[in-house]
Amino acid sequence: MRPLRALVIYLGAVFFGGALLAPWLYWLAQTGASWFPHLAHSPFHRFVDRGLLLFALLGLWPLLRALGATSWQAAGLVPPQGQWKKFCGGLLLGFLSLAAVAGTALASGNRILIPGLTAHKIVGTLFAAMAAAVSVAVIEEILFRGGIFGGLRRTFYWPLALLVSSLIYASAHFLQRPEPAGPVSWNSGLVLLPRMLIGFVYFDALVPGFLSLTLAGILLGLAYQRTGNLYCSMGLHAGWVFWLKTYGAFTTDAAPTASRFWGTGKIVDGWLALGVLLFLLAIFKFLPLRPSREPFAISR
Repeated sequence: MRPLRALVIYLGAVFFGGALLAPWLYWLAQTGASWFPHLAHSPFHRFVDRGLLLFALLGLWPLLRALGATSWQAAGLVPPQGQWKKFCGGLLLGFLSLAAVAGTALASGNRILIPGLTAHKIVGTLFAAMAAAVSVAVIEEILFRGGIFGGLRRTFYWPLALLVSSLIYASAHFLQRPEPAGPVSWNSGLVLLPRMLIGFVYFDALVPGFLSLTLAGILLGLAYQRTGNLYCSMGLHAGWVFWLKTYGAFTTDAAPTASRFWGTGKIVDGWLALGVLLFLLAIFKFLPLRPSREPFAISR
């Protein structure tokens, strides 16, 4: 059970280390408020997020070593030559799948474009979304698929590793973003940790939101499993992140009572998005994503 123990230690270090680091990141931003006012005025939960991400990245290589990886190539980071077809194919799938959700919600009249959008706002949001799509896809695929899923499947049967890693991925994205009740202190991040889990106690939040995130993790893991590297999953992830960053910025609810089916500005928290992801899962078996050999197969 060494891999499971290593994963538990890793997750514990990420959450407690990131929570302890968050106040220091916040205070550091305040000292540079005159140079970076936007950063200094960011809500505290953003610093908690950055602290968690920093510890997740710092601990990734030790986790990979504990799970049996000996190189970054073993975590899916192969040279990019000849891999762009996989990336672009995944990008197209990700973009079109959530475009279908966005287009259907807009066509139905349950979501409408925010009035008064300026060209400056639109262009700025699009460029920020593209930058976020690339950076988030690369970082999270290395972390969740190359690191956690790729490591677990070295020891466990890969469908079990896929399910566990997808649940971890969904849980990380399902955390709430509360703010401290008073001034930020050294333990503010630790105090927020239990409140970040509040979404797990509400059935309406778990279904379909958490199911959609878990299914998204499964699709990303399957893209990695069936291609042998991270490029297809990075493209798929980037296509989704683009819509996550633009949909809520450009549209608003027209009929709030129907949001459980159509979803909110998060786009993936409605039954419609879950249905589209299930359809995408169904067509995955027909896509030409066959690795030349089973990557990282466990020994028999």
